[in-house]
Amino acid sequence: MGKKDKNKKKGKGAEKTAMKTDKKLAAKQKRMLEKLGEADIAEVVSNLEAEEARRKTVTEEVCSPPAPRSNFTFVAHPEKEELILFGGEFYNGQRVCVYNDLFFYNIAKNEWKQVRAPSGPAPRSGHQMVAVAADGGQLWVFGGEHASPSQMQFYHYKDLWVMRLKSRTWEKVNAQNGPSARSGHRMVANKKRLFIFGGFHDNNQSYRYFNDVHIFSLESYEWLKIEISGAIIPAPRSGCCMAACPDGKVLIWGGYSKAAVKKDADRGIVHTDMFSIVPDKSCTNEKFKWVTVKAGGYRPLPRSSVSCTTAPNGKAYCFGGVMDIDEDEEDIKGQFGEDLLALDLNAQTWRLLEIAKKERKAGKKQDDMSLQDVEMESSTNMPETISTDGVFTVTVAGRSGSSCNTSLPKVPSLFPNRRPKNLPSPRMNSGLCVCKGTLYVYGGLYEEDNKQYTFNDFYALDLHKLDEWKAIIPNDMNAHEWVDSESSDSEENDDDDTESDSESDDDADGGMETD
Repeated sequence: MGKKDKNKKKGKGAEKTAMKTDKKLAAKQKRMLEKLGEADIAEVVSNLEAEEARRKTVTEEVCSPPAPRSNFTFVAHPEKEELILFGGEFYNGQRVCVYNDLFFYNIAKNEWKQVRAPSGPAPRSGHQMVAVAADGGQLWVFGGEHASPSQMQFYHYKDLWVMRLKSRTWEKVNAQNGPSARSGHRMVANKKRLFIFGGFHDNNQSYRYFNDVHIFSLESYEWLKIEISGAIIPAPRSGCCMAACPDGKVLIWGGYSKAAVKKDADRGIVHTDMFSIVPDKSCTNEKFKWVTVKAGGYRPLPRSSVSCTTAPNGKAYCFGGVMDIDEDEEDIKGQFGEDLLALDLNAQTWRLLEIAKKERKAGKKQDDMSLQDVEMESSTNMPETISTDGVFTVTVAGRSGSSCNTSLPKVPSLFPNRRPKNLPSPRMNSGLCVCKGTLYVYGGLYEEDNKQYTFNDFYALDLHKLDEWKAIIPNDMNAHEWVDSESSDSEENDDDDTESDSESDDDADGGMETD
């Protein structure tokens, strides 16, 4: 009895200590926000929503291309040769700006239009948007986050919106029993339903990653009560890839998560596994099961923040992404990819697509091969790899590959240090979509030497020819705004505040990578 009481007191003591720590952190953050003159994030979001509600008319005007951004959504109009871009964020090294602007790109005219409609969603990034063909076209938007200018505060949304493209009107759908507030999740439309998986919630003091699945009926406008079974289920994660298969299955693969390993130390995990959500045919349509998938063909390098889109040809296309590497004992750098991958959703087989331009060389014939598919790499098991800087550790989760022993040519590095203007350079969190057999890439983010480049360049690739990228808006690396705020930070903050800022920036960067 005495031993139980002693353990009970220990538990209460630990709880009180945690509460005191949380209060101390909250008080410290409040002081810093007052110093910065920054309002409470919930109040800011409330004011932004009220501002959207005051808009009474729909306006549409021809405009310049969208400003540089990442973590936005980019989809093809379900009935027209148009592309649609919504939201996102831009960070200049000192302040972050979050958008809720809505753009339509007319492919034939090479023309951008900005649409402002009444009572729409507040500014956000890390959200999800899908387009469906019902009623002349609908856009469905869920979740996301709003960051304060200093990135010390984050507000996560759990709202669901629909825009009817014919009338250009927004409607907030107030259905019960939906997902909790989050960003970095993934959403696809499949069989007149929306499937939402994963994501994370981070308030700069604590974080949580999700592996739950939610299904919304596009017919009844209700969140469905579902059961999902499975001997093995995906670990919690955000920033994964998700695709609806022609046979009704939903695939998810990859992603990123963090886990606390000890006080003031986190472990980052880059996931490389693949799962499918399969309707349980032995039960009703409201029962599903998780099934592990061992994809064949080329084995992609582990990375997070990969852009992904599906096409009517039964393939999913993935572009870019980032992989953390241990540059030295004090800093972890990101290696950014520019590779284009294709996943056959029926055969569940990967291919690496290399788009080779024709070049003339003295004494050699011009190469008339415009496409090389590097595939069927030996898929022996990938061991778990770990890199650490003493505070933050990155782990690449191991995976089991499918059996294939075919001898193949050597695959070139996917992360070359070059920045051509006529094709998309390495990046993460770009916009990716397919319209009428053409793949489009817009914007995204790249980091180098503690500087972030946020893009608004724009490229197209004919998926039938696969001969070369077309630069609709070439990249200009010299045009990117960046403010070096290290000196001002050291002047304005004491040692403790500077340490807190550093931790805040790390959290913000982690959030950015997983959206």
